[in-house]
Amino acid sequence: MNIIITGASKGIGKAIAEQFAVDANTILLCSRGEKSLYDSVADLQTRFPESIIKGKVCDMSEKLQVLEFAEWCLSHGTPDIVVNNAGSFTPGSIHNESEGVLEDMITANVYSAYHFTRAVLPAMINASRGHIFNICSIASLNAYANGGSYSISKFALLGFSKNLREELKPKGIKVTAVCPGATLSASWDGFDIDPARIMEVNDIAKMVYTAAHLSPMAVVEDIIMRPQLGDL
Repeated sequence: MNIIITGASKGIGKAIAEQFAVDANTILLCSRGEKSLYDSVADLQTRFPESIIKGKVCDMSEKLQVLEFAEWCLSHGTPDIVVNNAGSFTPGSIHNESEGVLEDMITANVYSAYHFTRAVLPAMINASRGHIFNICSIASLNAYANGGSYSISKFALLGFSKNLREELKPKGIKVTAVCPGATLSASWDGFDIDPARIMEVNDIAKMVYTAAHLSPMAVVEDIIMRPQLGDL
């Protein structure tokens, strides 16, 4: 299969790549950081030599770069699985967060998935197959303290996922919204979090992998995961 994962040099994105690399797939990755991306590509290719792992530097908040990445991906064939994972997290409150935070969050967390998906969809529709995973958040479902514009953007990404699912049902393409709670990834860098109270990135990756391997007649519409204690 041809699998595309955005924001994949570390964290949830890389964990998902690892899950699919076991099965000798072609996996196309992107990230803003050149060194971290190509280090991850080399690491995955070494550990999973039966797969083809390629990467391209792309800032998913820049539309032109998104479209260039999409064109590059399509040059490797029609996507079977697309994982819209790229995004960023800025904590804060609506009433006092810095000017421009909402625009930044919408651009990074919503427009990135919107523009990339639209660019690769014609090929997927023509093939009448495929599965799109949008990495949303628990913040897509419930407001919480210090969520601010990040939560607004994740609500929007979930709305995008639901509308896209309805549109693509008759075209043979599945759409799954993934809504994880606190996960030990780069979003939590700098926070003093007890690892026992937070999920592992592999937990998310395993669920995505499993949902991608159901029969053509079945789709997991939403994956909602929280730490077992449920408070993060």
